Amino acid sequence: MKFELNTTYTTRSIGDSDCIIELPVLGRSAKTIQTLVFGNRKTLRIFELDGVECVRPWGSYSMAPIVRAA
Repeated sequence: MKFELNTTYTTRSIGDSDCIIELPVLGRSAKTIQTLVFGNRKTLRIFELDGVECVRPWGSYSMAPIVRAA
């Protein structure tokens, strides 16, 4: 699965299931997507996990959310 333009992807926070993280895909290249994180436009690097494209919108730490394109 791949990230598609003009599509919003969501996930829930590990620590608080009421916290929903939404990422609208505003642009994309082969290795990155452009999205809004906390209202600011940000470029995120895509990585693949089990054949599905994923990004870490809040950075990389032990309980960081991962948004999958599935």
